[in-house]
Amino acid sequence: MTQTTTKAPTTGALGRVRVLMFGTLLAVLATWAMTSWAQPMGGHGHHEMGGGMMMSGSPERMGRMVDRMLDHLNATDAQRSQIKQIVQAAATDLQSQRDAHRALRQQGMAIFTAPNVDANAAETLRQQMMAQHDQVSRRMTQAMVDISRVLTPEQKAKVAEHMQKRAAKMEERRQRMEREKPQR
Repeated sequence: MTQTTTKAPTTGALGRVRVLMFGTLLAVLATWAMTSWAQPMGGHGHHEMGGGMMMSGSPERMGRMVDRMLDHLNATDAQRSQIKQIVQAAATDLQSQRDAHRALRQQGMAIFTAPNVDANAAETLRQQMMAQHDQVSRRMTQAMVDISRVLTPEQKAKVAEHMQKRAAKMEERRQRMEREKPQR
């Protein structure tokens, strides 16, 4: 009768595996958090209507982006006034969301850097982050609906054309970067 034994990993190897797993988990969470929060809605750049960044940043920057969009659409004074009010209200609402998001990120750092990671706390945090992201998405969607109600069909067509051109440029850039990526 032959008996086989399995040698347990040394403490050093086990420690390296834990560090690697922890690092991988943090990288995945950071990537998810950054892409879900920072990405403009619909995957478009921040200059067109619908970009998540349009309602973030300093009031001056936000104003310049909105003015560029409205100039491109040849918006009337009445449209400019209405759209600026919509954007300002959304930006104000989203500021509190950004503050809530920062608090959740800090909670995450506390959970994932604790000596013993509490899986239940991590899951609760994930659910809170998803709910918070849903609130941001809902507010952005409402602002986009409100803005679209102010625009004429011709202006909406211009926005769509601009977004399509921008998406094509982004796709070209993605493909170029993929071709230029060093092979391993």
